[in-house]
Amino acid sequence: MSPKNTSDKLVYMANQIGKAFALKPREQAVADITDHLKKFWEKRMLIQIFAHLEQGGEGLDDLPKQSLQNLQKITQY
Repeated sequence: MSPKNTSDKLVYMANQIGKAFALKPREQAVADITDHLKKFWEKRMLIQIFAHLEQGGEGLDDLPKQSLQNLQKITQY
C-alpha cells in the first residue's frame, strides 16, 4: 500500500504499530497500542485519525481501530 493522503498515511502508521504489538494477548496489545499513540502521536495527528475513525475508519486493522476508539474516549479532542 502506498499512502496517498495524510489520512492514508496515518492509517498505515497505526496499522504498522498494531502489527508490532499483534503477538501479545489482545487486551494487552490494545492497551500498549493506545499507550504508544497517546505518548508519541501529536495532537493534530490524533485529531485527524479520530475524524477518519468517525467516518468509519476505512483501512484500519482491528487492533489499532479498537485502540483509537479507546483513546478517543479518554482525550479531549
